[in-house]
Amino acid sequence: MPEFQIQSLLDTNTVALHDVHCAGQCRRRSDEECTSATHLVFPYRGAYLRHVGSDEVVADANHVLFFNAGQGYQVSHPVSGGDASLSLRLPETLVRELAPASLLLQGEKLAFRRQSLRIDPRAQTLVALLRHSLQNDAIEPLEAEGLLLTLVCRSLGPRTSHESGASHARRRLADRVKLLLTSDLSRRWTLSEIAAEIGGSAVYLTQVFQQVEGIPLYRYHLRLRLARALDLIGDYQDLAALATDLGFSSHSHFTSAFRQTYGRSPAAFRQSLLPS
Repeated sequence: MPEFQIQSLLDTNTVALHDVHCAGQCRRRSDEECTSATHLVFPYRGAYLRHVGSDEVVADANHVLFFNAGQGYQVSHPVSGGDASLSLRLPETLVRELAPASLLLQGEKLAFRRQSLRIDPRAQTLVALLRHSLQNDAIEPLEAEGLLLTLVCRSLGPRTSHESGASHARRRLADRVKLLLTSDLSRRWTLSEIAAEIGGSAVYLTQVFQQVEGIPLYRYHLRLRLARALDLIGDYQDLAALATDLGFSSHSHFTSAFRQTYGRSPAAFRQSLLPS
């Protein structure tokens, strides 16, 4: 068995998420390694020690670890059985937006002050949800990106610059996003595509939309598509075709989303439209 097995779960212009399995064969400190880009690593199985100089931390499912670009580190596996983690890479600009200044070292080079932070149960459930959903192709890129940004925000703590309420300009920005989503309901949007069309930061857009509408951008998009399904469902004998036409990844994904939103399956809803 190789020491590492790496599976790409999501790769967009906004995020890159990999599922990394390590066999844990190195019981003592490994040779020094470093990464070329800053990563947030969420262990979900097993445990290992990460050493940076004389400092060391335990990597387990209660923590997020920060792998700073260019920073040397070593790992060891005092616990047998190997480990598995989700490794998340974000552009530096997004990390600076999401991370409170108190967590970052001062200077032009992006770097976290600490090796790790403890995460709460909600963050742990997001890790599991993202991993299973992406592996089973049961989640769309836009939703996955939104949940990953939520995971990062939850893990790093609240932003100190948060503002309550929504200004006129923010409402107009949210309106532009709504119009863009409505222009092609079957398109499986990503945050980078929306940001490119609207202009501005993907993180800023998601935060403004949440503030204005009170629900995440991906859920708003989903409700638009499901409303279109309500409109078209009587015209389709093949509900799988309807799911495809509305851009859902599968019939089962469509059925699950529909049932969660409306409390019944698409077939049951369509049946209710027929004369008794």
